[in-house]
Amino acid sequence: MAGSLEDGFGRLHDDLRVSVTDRCNLRCSYCMPVEPEWFPHGAILSYEEIVRLARIAVARGVRRLRLTGGEPLVRRDLASLVRMLTALPGVEDLSLTTNGLLLAAAAPELVRAGLRRVNVSLDTLQRDRYRALTRRDVLDRVLAGIDAAAAAGLAPVKVNAVLLRGINEDEAEPLVGRARENGWELRFIEFMPLENGNTWDAARVVSGSELRRRIDRLWPLERDPRGDPHAPASRYLFRDGRGAVGFIDSVTQPFCASCSRLRLTSDGYFRVCLYDDRETDLKTPLRSGASDAEIERLMVEAVSRKGRGGALEILERQAPPPPARTMHQIGG
Repeated sequence: MAGSLEDGFGRLHDDLRVSVTDRCNLRCSYCMPVEPEWFPHGAILSYEEIVRLARIAVARGVRRLRLTGGEPLVRRDLASLVRMLTALPGVEDLSLTTNGLLLAAAAPELVRAGLRRVNVSLDTLQRDRYRALTRRDVLDRVLAGIDAAAAAGLAPVKVNAVLLRGINEDEAEPLVGRARENGWELRFIEFMPLENGNTWDAARVVSGSELRRRIDRLWPLERDPRGDPHAPASRYLFRDGRGAVGFIDSVTQPFCASCSRLRLTSDGYFRVCLYDDRETDLKTPLRSGASDAEIERLMVEAVSRKGRGGALEILERQAPPPPARTMHQIGG
């Protein structure tokens, strides 16, 4: 398709994940080291630089933008970036992924700025376990943030949960129960090898197929016939009509064949695959006076080199490649 970001496998890319910071107010064990090294402030893209790169990507067919981190809400005045991005012609959807810790205070202004959707990470409903997983005792603030987001109009709130064998795999049913009570749309994400501590073990992955069987026994499920075939989550409806639940089986059933995602890191690198460290530096040419056409060419060339999918290779080897970056440095 002329003017689109298409790779050698015929995949069109219309989804750009934009990391606005590598910094975070939690220390989740599967995401970052206990003592992370932050990027220098001068290395982080300004809002104006983000908007320019997003505008160029949108001109090549990107239609959906998602703001990520680190924790995006630790970046000052995020609502101003939301306002600028929603004003770009061609942007059809702008969403935010957050840990929810600062969401209660931020939600009303984000909605006024044009945000319509939010995903909140929540792996447990137990205070002690939350503190152990995130190294912070703030579960009550996260739950308050979810409530505030729904009250502000960011509904239904999507809640992302990562379950790890031997740690919190028993949380599936309590999380689903709470989601059904509160109108959340819960999404289970398989444990991915991106913490950069060489601790990932396939035996710790709780598969989406196992979770579907467990949930279906209590609350019968049926596949959503209107589900987006390009979405990473396979969406299921509760047969009693009380909402939906999604499963991102990124390790056991990778969705590489239909992947439409691209990533822009907070320090200005363009990634075409979560597991591919062959990044394209956009910040240096951007700050050196490159034209839009020159930056567009770099994006097009990067997408054209995209492989068949890093997650497929992990599945085949049952072992991840050593990543050059942790998840908080790449962007969720």
